[in-house]
Amino acid sequence: MANMKTIAMTIDEPTLKRIDRLMASNSVSWKSRSEVIRHAVQRFIADLERANEEEREREIFRSHGARINRQAVALIKEQAKP
Repeated sequence: MANMKTIAMTIDEPTLKRIDRLMASNSVSWKSRSEVIRHAVQRFIADLERANEEEREREIFRSHGARINRQAVALIKEQAKP
């Protein structure tokens, strides 16, 4: 638990009950609400970071698409030579 900080947050009762049900059913390996929420936040952040990286890569392909296509065609032609 190194480098952990305590925060206060507000969460709606239905979501809290869902977390408690999951924990009671032993379908998750986490032992506290904090662990469940920490894991959920980590996954959420990782998903956002991945989506941002994918968008950045799509923008690169959009802006360089014509050049990439020309290079691909040239490479295929070069490989097709006997």
